[in-house]
Amino acid sequence: CVSQWGHDFRPDYLGLDALAAIWPKVPRIALTATATEATHRELTERLALGQASHFVASFDRPNIQYRISPKASAREQLVRFIQQEHSGQSGIVYALARNTTEDVAAHLRQNGIDAVAYHAGMEAQARRAVQRRFQAEDGVVVVATIAFGMGIDKPDVRFVAHIDLPKSVEGYYQETGRAGRDGQPATAWMAYGLGDVLQQARFIAESPGDLAYRRAAQAHLDAMLALCETAECRRVNLLAYFGETAEPCGNCDTCLNPPETWDGTVAAQKLLSTVVRLDRERSQRYGAGHIIDILRGQLTDRVRQHHHEALSTWGIGQDLSPSEWRAVTRQLLARGDLGLERGGMGVLVATPQSWAVLRGEQPVQFRRDLAQPATRRGGRKKAALAAVASGADAGTSSGEVTLTSDQLVLFEALRAWRAETARARAVPAYVVFHDSTLKAIAVHQPTNTAELSQISGVGGAKLATYGDAVLGIVQTQRSQRLAELVTELADREAEPAVGSLE
Repeated sequence: CVSQWGHDFRPDYLGLDALAAIWPKVPRIALTATATEATHRELTERLALGQASHFVASFDRPNIQYRISPKASAREQLVRFIQQEHSGQSGIVYALARNTTEDVAAHLRQNGIDAVAYHAGMEAQARRAVQRRFQAEDGVVVVATIAFGMGIDKPDVRFVAHIDLPKSVEGYYQETGRAGRDGQPATAWMAYGLGDVLQQARFIAESPGDLAYRRAAQAHLDAMLALCETAECRRVNLLAYFGETAEPCGNCDTCLNPPETWDGTVAAQKLLSTVVRLDRERSQRYGAGHIIDILRGQLTDRVRQHHHEALSTWGIGQDLSPSEWRAVTRQLLARGDLGLERGGMGVLVATPQSWAVLRGEQPVQFRRDLAQPATRRGGRKKAALAAVASGADAGTSSGEVTLTSDQLVLFEALRAWRAETARARAVPAYVVFHDSTLKAIAVHQPTNTAELSQISGVGGAKLATYGDAVLGIVQTQRSQRLAELVTELADREAEPAVGSLE
């Protein structure tokens, strides 16, 4: 709050150093999940904490798989992501605008996903109701602005999705960090496109903050774009931002399915040449769409109006599709080889770096957008090993457990019992038992309290409170399965059936 919002719409935060003068003997502590070295220095200065000790833990969350997909139809992409990978699981979807949260939540419900919206414009009672549902029930997806998330203590959030580009790596890290706090595999998924870059640039241009704030905001955006556009390991890039070194994780999209790169020097020169020629028309300004129309030789009304079919770059870019040209534009902006005119209207302009590209002094390599991003299947072993390395017991409560069909039936029965118990006690479901504990029970199927007590997550108090009920469910499922086997065997010849049963 002090380092970001204090410069913008919360100037009172910048006066918190007064606390040191008013109560000089009262201890003070400043906490944040995402302080870079620069933020450390700023907080130390602004909060008058010159003599304070600094304690920094690792930023690595090895159980989270980071994935960023080219944005096509973000809502449909989101539906497919949830239905195919996290059906029936709890998750958070972040959007920038309040009306977007409501529209996306409605779209998810239309597709059979239990989704609710949350934003600061809702009545306090309605917001509390959403929070209670999210905490207490399984499988609820909250579509929210960043107003949702502070103080969330729900360990079994299986995914965090972004359908709009976050304003900074710090914000992205904090928001994605709400997934997988139980140590189980989780996904941080984002859909990202050229429109996101233009939208964030407009926000910066229209900000009431001073020049120093706008420069800082631009630096945050540049770092976020670097994370989105990297062809290397996302986790390495993310940790490097916070000053931490790491090896490629083997569990992010760029590790699981490395993107191709291609020599985009000529394509960059074509686009930049068009921008430079249009920039000579001081009375007019043009965005990416119009420039792409010129490159692809599209005779639109606006092209005819300004006689841009007469430009030397007219139609020289028909070798690339509109989506490929948008990717070129996006990546040139991320590299700084292309800029946006101040004012935030999406007008493309040349930068000092543009000329090195145009003269052929600076070659350009682009990453090729993948049509089908990696899923989390390839990273399961890595995530499970990471959970073991962190001290968890993969055999009972951590790592990703693959259940057989019979075990899955028992697991779902235990989840249904947990949901009913949690509602009766007015507590979140995870307070009764974590998913990892229920999976371990489904795998080991204990027959008595001694065996049940050996499962991680079943302490003395929970054994006394829930032990009989859990063992009853296990026994009921075992009896039902045995009855099904008897019925199946009875349909066969008598002696082989009896022999098989014995």
